[in-house]
Amino acid sequence: MDWRNNISIDPAVCHGKACIKGTRVMVSVVLDNLAAGLTYDEILQSYPSLRREDISAAVAYAAELARERVITVPS
Repeated sequence: MDWRNNISIDPAVCHGKACIKGTRVMVSVVLDNLAAGLTYDEILQSYPSLRREDISAAVAYAAELARERVITVPS
């Protein structure tokens, strides 16, 4: 999965924090929900604008950041 298809960083949206494209749902919110033990289905119920692949993209984005290298994200 290429998370770049689902994640955007725009200084005009959510203060430039990584968000799911087309929404104002921050990647950190999705990851916080997963860390709290919520399932994909529970997250999708709470955020109906999301799709399963958006949640997977958030996890892939976090994995990329965990590799401790600098990455650039086109807006």
